[in-house]
Amino acid sequence: MNNNPAVVSLALDDPTAGRATLTRFMNRYRFALQEIATRIDILKQEFETTHEYSPIEHVSQRIKTPESIISKARRLGVDLSLDAIREQVRDIAGIRITCSFTSDVFRVASMLVQQPDLTVVEYKDYIEEPKPSGYRSLHLIVEVPVYTSDRGDRVCVEVQIRTIAMDFWASLEHKIYYKYRREVPQRLRDDLLEVSEDIKRLDAKMERLHREMQQRKVDDFE
Repeated sequence: MNNNPAVVSLALDDPTAGRATLTRFMNRYRFALQEIATRIDILKQEFETTHEYSPIEHVSQRIKTPESIISKARRLGVDLSLDAIREQVRDIAGIRITCSFTSDVFRVASMLVQQPDLTVVEYKDYIEEPKPSGYRSLHLIVEVPVYTSDRGDRVCVEVQIRTIAMDFWASLEHKIYYKYRREVPQRLRDDLLEVSEDIKRLDAKMERLHREMQQRKVDDFE
């Protein structure tokens, strides 16, 4: 593989130079994302067919564009060689899982990390320790095995797991920061933080209602 620091930019600027190298580089993330998405879909289908409800409500996925990869690498001060990007930019492929309840977030995470051929590289719990902005979510970086015709590889995928309410808040925050080009007035920052606390209480209340309903089913059965 060509590890010239300019190879990524060259592949963007020239329709022929570096195209094959960039395609191979990006394919490894597409294949890794397909692999982890399939595993999550299997878990979702299993719960839908054998349990009373599925902890997984919705799944979305994305791969950063080459332009976005370069921008992220520059922000991190990473050399623009493919080897350096592969080692240090770990969220090129990402998948988001939305759950109904906070307990489901950790339940799904546990099921994933217990799969023996997945390696957890990073685990960040922004639910118990939210970001200063109020952002809440569970972030995992996992290495996924990918096998092609000529090699086996382990590729990083970022997995975000959050409740529906957390996802709504994060979507709103993103729109606000985009609207104000990240120069968000303090008043709106304070409002976002307050709403984040409201969502925490809402998730806790919904969790209690869910557990009460589950207990009622057990009592009725007995």
